[in-house]
Amino acid sequence: MAGAPLYFSHPASFDHETGEHPERAARITAIEDALARRDWCGYERRVAPPAGREALVAVHTPEYLDTMRSLCEAGGGVLDEDTVVSRGSYEAALHAAGAATAMATALLSGEARAAFCGTRPPGHHARRDSTSGFCLMNSVAVAARHALEALGARRVFIVDWDVHHGDGTNDIFRASGDVLFASIHESRTFPGTGPLEDVGVRAGEGFSINLPVPTGAGEDAWISMLEHVVVPAAAEFEPDLILISAGYDAHHDDPQGGCELDSGSYGEMARHVRALGERVGAPVGAVLEGGYALDALASSVVATLEALAGDEEPDSVSPDFLTSRAASHIGHHWTL
Repeated sequence: MAGAPLYFSHPASFDHETGEHPERAARITAIEDALARRDWCGYERRVAPPAGREALVAVHTPEYLDTMRSLCEAGGGVLDEDTVVSRGSYEAALHAAGAATAMATALLSGEARAAFCGTRPPGHHARRDSTSGFCLMNSVAVAARHALEALGARRVFIVDWDVHHGDGTNDIFRASGDVLFASIHESRTFPGTGPLEDVGVRAGEGFSINLPVPTGAGEDAWISMLEHVVVPAAAEFEPDLILISAGYDAHHDDPQGGCELDSGSYGEMARHVRALGERVGAPVGAVLEGGYALDALASSVVATLEALAGDEEPDSVSPDFLTSRAASHIGHHWTL
């Protein structure tokens, strides 16, 4: 019988020093202060181990990892115009990826049915050999590949609800049929990828589901895509493990996005994903991605944890025009 849900963290998250930057250590402080006031929502706290080299090179090239490590050991610097590192950044990224792999291990072993990684830096923009958008190592991709290669999983489903398209994760699994990747994201914003027409290639054709929504889209638009496109496809895929790239920058208070979700919207999306997990018999784990308005981030994470650990049924919304259009396109590959 599964035990309490799990919350993975590590002090190294505070050693990734970014200065006056949206992706800062105060994000973790805000989340953990809010959770402490609620007795951690009943989650068991665990210290994240560092990711092993084998798990990392299954996703990233050794050259990319070594370049990042050398830059950090030299005191830090700039990886690109958006992404900076300090002396402690490589260690922070190691433990962020390690949190995700430890989470996958615990979930697939039956220790828990739900878990959350409250670590930084984020990762979903990190590709095999480069990165952007504040990310270093693609923790959710590392966890998915580790589940497939070391933990006996046959299929892994990743849903990304960050306001920005998870281009790194999409690229890493673009040609893979053992990972179903679905992203709901704001269109015509950074990084400019993720059109509806991007469905993967070769053995991965149909296994990338990209669902851009317009600037200003609110809860009904996001839930409609999740309920009527993402969940039916994922149910047909029958994953052994469900992972969430949990970004919170589609919140209406977040300066990095232009959508209109609120904290309750994330709880509702988490209920839909938890219900999917119950339907297919797969545990659900979430990895922190974006979210830069501190109060909104904290309350949204709390709503997510409560929903993943709860038993409340998700609400249903009617499909809108954009959802119907997306379903028609994705329906060439899945029964929607």
